[in-house]
Amino acid sequence: MGETRVDLLHLLEDLRDAYPGALEETIITEIVANSLDSGARHIRFMPDAAQMSLTVVDDGAGMQRKDLIRYHDLATSAKQRGQGIGFAGVGIKLSLLICEEVITETRRQAQHIATRWFLAGRHKAPWKWMPPLGLVRDRGTAVKLQLQNGLSPLLDAGFIEATLRRCYRPLLDPAFDEVLCEQYLEGIVFAVNGSPLGKEPCREGEIARLAVCLARKRKPSVRGYLTRAETPLAEEAQGIAISTFGKVIKQGWDWLGLTPSTPDRIGGLIEVPDLAAALTLNKGDFVRTGARGALFLAYRKTIQEAVAHQLAEWGDTREPTDVAKRRSIRPLERDLEQVLGELSEEFPLLVSLVERKAGGQKSLPIGSRGEQGEGQTFVTASVSTQTDRGGDAPVEPPLPQKSESPLPQDPKPSSASPALPGGISAPGKPRRSRPMRYGLELRFESRPEDPELGRLIESSVVINQGHPTYRRAVASRSEGYHIALCVALAVARLAAEPKESHTFVTTFMTRWGEALEGPRPRTARRR
Repeated sequence: MGETRVDLLHLLEDLRDAYPGALEETIITEIVANSLDSGARHIRFMPDAAQMSLTVVDDGAGMQRKDLIRYHDLATSAKQRGQGIGFAGVGIKLSLLICEEVITETRRQAQHIATRWFLAGRHKAPWKWMPPLGLVRDRGTAVKLQLQNGLSPLLDAGFIEATLRRCYRPLLDPAFDEVLCEQYLEGIVFAVNGSPLGKEPCREGEIARLAVCLARKRKPSVRGYLTRAETPLAEEAQGIAISTFGKVIKQGWDWLGLTPSTPDRIGGLIEVPDLAAALTLNKGDFVRTGARGALFLAYRKTIQEAVAHQLAEWGDTREPTDVAKRRSIRPLERDLEQVLGELSEEFPLLVSLVERKAGGQKSLPIGSRGEQGEGQTFVTASVSTQTDRGGDAPVEPPLPQKSESPLPQDPKPSSASPALPGGISAPGKPRRSRPMRYGLELRFESRPEDPELGRLIESSVVINQGHPTYRRAVASRSEGYHIALCVALAVARLAAEPKESHTFVTTFMTRWGEALEGPRPRTARRR
């Protein structure tokens, strides 16, 4: 009987290529992620160019012997997704690609142990026990990377500091202390060669605070800010950055699905701890399918509306580039939105495409029957009315407020829902339900090399105009049918598990065809 073998070197190289940044940046962020998940408060980086080594020491919980043994296995981890950012059990292994050896020392209670680990050929990465070097005093874990290249960026203190400030911005910005205090009770201190990294609040231009609350919760689940400058920002500061547990995941405008008229002059940072449950393996993006994808898209839609609200306050909005095209396609969008609305009972993950109707409360149900916890969770958003200019005194809010706090207050029981800053109401007592509007948007692009008919990007279905099938559909005047099929295929990846995607597509096309006969009676929800 044979067995599956692994080309370990090739596997590590593939994993390296799956991460968005440079390998050295990935190693730093992964080591920090492991330290944060262990409850560390102090994380010290000590590069030594003379010895060609980088030592990272934390004061976390440390590891027991069994944990240190598991630490050397690929893709194994005792952590659960959503409870931290170092859940995959992959990151530290990538350092084997550029190290002569990796020494790991850990201390937990009476156990003080250490190992030496290295890559020996394509198929083996042996490790062995060794006496501790004394890198850890009371408790915690130390990792010493003995590098192969004396010119490695990991030996450069400036590179290490820049990486920490870019990848863990919320941990070094006092504006996020409150939203992160539940995860990191005493805060986090980074030090490079003995020098602690000071916190640096954003001081560029005009600042608008943003808060997003889960309904019936006093404290915001999300906190952030938008900033607008008179001149273009540095390239790395342009667009909105989104982070979870203090780790920046995405930066720019593409992930948010909207772009202001002056994208190079507007930036911001938003922290969403709950989205740790929706992280991809490389922690460089969020899952877009299934229940985790629905969670991300629900928060994204909420943040999108909050950001759009502030952009409108600033008068910075972008008009559609092709108004005639948008007008011609809008009836088809409404037609397809109606089908999505009908199918939301059978395929609950479609609710992640919902958006608030004008003048109405936005409600985003996340989850479905059979999942743990409540069947529905509602997310509401508000942009705080406090605006700063260059970090100085705040400007008076445009709406009358008795409280100087920009945060939404705890809703009190009443016949009507209380108002939040920004004019968006929070849920109070149950009100008469109103139909939801699904935020489907159709876009077009030419990608002749792409075999896909279309793809789902956030809440937009992008139709591939360069595909031969699209050109044939236009020639035969069946463009509407082709677009409907593209929407069904693209949305199926979000709405249903792979084994049920065919069922979703056929159901979607059936309902779309039946739309000519008038509205259908509501059916019982699929179980």
